[in-house]
Amino acid sequence: MAKTVDIFIKAEYDELVKNLAQWDAAYHTLDAPLVDDAAYDAARRRLRELEERYPQLGNVASTAVGAATSRDLKTFPHSVPMLSIKDTFTEAETAEWLERVGGGEIFVEPKVDGLAFSARYEDGVLVRGLTRGDGATGEDITENIKTISDIPQKIPVGGVIEIRGEVYMARSDFFRLNESGGKIFANPRNAAAGSLRQLNPKITAARKLRAFAYAFGEVSSRTWKTQSEFFQLLEKWGFKTTKEWASAASDMDDIQAQYKHIEAIRSQIPFDLDGMVCKVNDIEAQRRLGFTANSPRWAVAYKFPAEKGITILRDIIIQVGRTGVLTPVAELEPINIGGVIVARASLHNADEIERKGFRIGDKVVIQRAGDVIPQVVEVLEHAENSRHYEFPIKCPVCGSDVVQDPSKVARRCINSLSCPAMLVGELEHFVSRKGFDIEGLGARHIEKFVELGWLRQPADIWTLIKRHGAEMRGMEGFGEKSIANLDAAIKSRARIDLHRLLFSVGIPEVGEATAKVLAKKFGSLESIRSAGVEELMKVDGIGDIMALEIYKFFRDKHTVAALDELLKHLEIVNPEIADADEGGFWFGKKVVLTGALVKYARDELKEILENRGAKVQGSVSAKTDIVIAGSDAGSKLDKAEQLKIRVMKEDELLEYL
Repeated sequence: MAKTVDIFIKAEYDELVKNLAQWDAAYHTLDAPLVDDAAYDAARRRLRELEERYPQLGNVASTAVGAATSRDLKTFPHSVPMLSIKDTFTEAETAEWLERVGGGEIFVEPKVDGLAFSARYEDGVLVRGLTRGDGATGEDITENIKTISDIPQKIPVGGVIEIRGEVYMARSDFFRLNESGGKIFANPRNAAAGSLRQLNPKITAARKLRAFAYAFGEVSSRTWKTQSEFFQLLEKWGFKTTKEWASAASDMDDIQAQYKHIEAIRSQIPFDLDGMVCKVNDIEAQRRLGFTANSPRWAVAYKFPAEKGITILRDIIIQVGRTGVLTPVAELEPINIGGVIVARASLHNADEIERKGFRIGDKVVIQRAGDVIPQVVEVLEHAENSRHYEFPIKCPVCGSDVVQDPSKVARRCINSLSCPAMLVGELEHFVSRKGFDIEGLGARHIEKFVELGWLRQPADIWTLIKRHGAEMRGMEGFGEKSIANLDAAIKSRARIDLHRLLFSVGIPEVGEATAKVLAKKFGSLESIRSAGVEELMKVDGIGDIMALEIYKFFRDKHTVAALDELLKHLEIVNPEIADADEGGFWFGKKVVLTGALVKYARDELKEILENRGAKVQGSVSAKTDIVIAGSDAGSKLDKAEQLKIRVMKEDELLEYL
């Protein structure tokens, strides 16, 4: 007999239903979540508890899938419903699920925090892409997913097959997007969802989206018998999978061991995870277990807990980046979150401070997003003496006006020519490891030299010792040997690869990968400088926004003057395009580097191999062709030997080079 529902339980239930409906719409339809994952998960769990205890209340928790689709996008029905996976939050809950499915081999894979997609292929050709939508109907994102290189437009499969997976944004691309001066996204998931659901595919193409495949919907003919076998086929067909972090489990001990392993390395994985998915590996067993109204019985999402803490917002300071953007930073009463002492956290922008009502002196909730980036989540309590923060209208570094483009959130200093903060940021980027890599010229030294007026542009680095060496000798930390070492380091970088130069000078939208593409495509700086927007857009991976930024960069008179002055001190090494001919040994080879080499630094060897057409990867998989192993090679070498992949020692490498 069901328990009687009192008015307080009914009121709590109604409030949960209302809040969750509002939160689902904001998260799935507007890509603008109103609460963090931990608060949402807690509310969803409480709703489920109430419905299990009082069935007469309803079954909202067991029937809801996603949310309504956007009115701006066309919609299509899913040929096979695209359901959510039920969450578990504890080892006990996951063990109960394992018992219900009858045990057996379980396939465990990371749960990527992105936006679900379904790609329909007919006779091997991609004909439609949809979001999950409400599970029965999805939004048409066909042209948008065609811009994502991880989703092939043709696959060697006949008939009909729907491949399902997750579109996500790597953390590095997320940070770059938020620094670009456009809309500020709260996290990579929001950025991926907002980018994928654009009406203009060109915007999607410019956002650096990626995708993993992990499931199937409608299929004309299924040849695979297990989830692990399906993963192998996905990779064979040209999809990316999370196979590197996936594993097979035979019992709860195995599942828990993998859970702890992935949670431990979570911060090292270049994209956000919010748990891991456990699936019955046998496809026929999945079919027998079937589905509930909104989720498969043969799978659960074992969620990671959010790491949070409560502390005091002591002050708000402003950091000025190399592009002039003013970023408010919270100075906090130091707090230990997940083993890391957090004393500062980004507040993103002025709008975020106003929207969330942050005041100096408040008690606030801190969370390490993805266990890496600290962020202030919400105000827990306003202090009696807390005070509002007024965002500056003058640059706190140089005193120049602060402006805001009406179409953008970011506010920036207008003094692009002589603001010391922007100059320091530009020079730090210029000498960074992926740029000129000048050893001994660190951030502290750059700040001091800019403050003294010794560095006003990159070209000044090459005359620094000549002009100010005598004055340096009287400064703390600079003796004869350190000055001589710095002088030698600067001179050794007068010969620079073209792609490093392109990265170093800070062209908007151009990172390391794009710089390499430009260098290989055009072959010389002169060719890039003279290229028009249309010519730049013809390069694979360069969209209209990036092309315009490159074009504008090389036509700004101040930029050109500074670049010409710099070139007086440099010898540019243009790429050896001929080395990447298809007839070369390295062309198309997938190579992994591990251990320490005598003749080459890791980055140096990576550049050499890439110039010859190799694809240097970070991890070993069945698709790896060669593992180059130096001394103290570790698990990558072990995995290569297990997979019987060719291992090349340094002596053999030198012969092939």
